[in-house]
Amino acid sequence: MQFKHVTLDFDGPVAVLKLDHQEVMNAVSIDMLGGLAEALDAIEDKREEVRCVVITGAGRAFCTGANLQGRNNQTPGRRNAGAALETAFHPFLRRLRNLHCPIVTAVNGPAAGAGMSFALMGDMILCARSAYFLQAFRRIGLVPDCGSTWLLPRLVGKARAIELSLMGERLPAEKALEWGLINRLHDDGALMDEAMKLAHELANGPTVALSLIRKLYWDSPENSFEDQLDLEFQSQRQAGTTEDFKEGVTAFLEKRPAKFKGK
Repeated sequence: MQFKHVTLDFDGPVAVLKLDHQEVMNAVSIDMLGGLAEALDAIEDKREEVRCVVITGAGRAFCTGANLQGRNNQTPGRRNAGAALETAFHPFLRRLRNLHCPIVTAVNGPAAGAGMSFALMGDMILCARSAYFLQAFRRIGLVPDCGSTWLLPRLVGKARAIELSLMGERLPAEKALEWGLINRLHDDGALMDEAMKLAHELANGPTVALSLIRKLYWDSPENSFEDQLDLEFQSQRQAGTTEDFKEGVTAFLEKRPAKFKGK
């Protein structure tokens, strides 16, 4: 399926969402955000079938941030530089956070600015060895956005997050792995095969429980310990009503692999 600067393919229960505007190294425009919204609509339409989503970039980049073409003729002080955040970027990020299934991001090249935030929205983040991350905002006199000031300190700590943002230096994929920013590192040619293998493993899992796990970890930073205990209780009660829970216990007792259906 083809949308504006976005392609969407389905491989069984796995949806592959690809940022695809190679002329600008997949920089994000309002048109692309519209395409992403339509792609998520298509995924939601297949909610019962899609049990994992892979997000990657076409060509040699993952996403190089916001598309700045045509912005150099704007008059300073005459435009709200953050206007598109709440109207276009934030709705997309919120939809990713609340997605019904796990997200694997396959970072195949540079992930800068908003592209870095998009990459970090993955539940599992896989990187090609040649990939790198960049907090590019300081280079154009802006502040980090798209949730990066929330995500980064929680992933790598305050000191490293501030350094990335103040200095605007590239963070190579190998260093990102060392810092705990990403989950796995692969040779460039193997990245998508490994991402799809992982995505199918997740898609064949107890996806109701996996969705609840996503929510637990997203909500955890804002909750007190007592709040989190309550949320775990509620989530466990919900997971315990699923067919997958019954199948998992039965398979364990019968000493066989479980056959989960996501129900």
